[in-house]
Amino acid sequence: MKVSTRGDYASRALLSLALHDGAVKPTSVRDIADRTGLPQPYLEQILLALKGAGLVRSKRGVGGGYVLAREPDAITLSQIVSAVEGPIVAGDFGEPHKNGACDHEGQCVLLAVWAEVGEHMRTHLDSFTLADMVQRAGANVVATVGPFS
Repeated sequence: MKVSTRGDYASRALLSLALHDGAVKPTSVRDIADRTGLPQPYLEQILLALKGAGLVRSKRGVGGGYVLAREPDAITLSQIVSAVEGPIVAGDFGEPHKNGACDHEGQCVLLAVWAEVGEHMRTHLDSFTLADMVQRAGANVVATVGPFS
């Protein structure tokens, strides 16, 4: 599996929100871009996709910006990556055939293996939360007071 730039940028943006009290106080796209070194126009597109997936909320106007929609321990890397890249799969090979309806030698067994590999990738990415990333980044405290408390 290769995580695209979109998946990496989305993960970095949400980690930035989690590291800087992003569950409580809205953060502007400009501030996130400055902190992460990500290009602001591309980041705006990514944040819209994350909003559509229910991972962030936005507030308009003065003091507006983005906040996490859930606690960092309730947001997994697989949710972030899926929000901007679509389903996590090992390849675009289609679904395994049922009842031995294979068109070509080896096709059924390999389709089943690729589906299994995709499931392992999703499960592994599900094992990492945004809170885990905050801890790995060495942050002392994830917002303890806020809308999720």
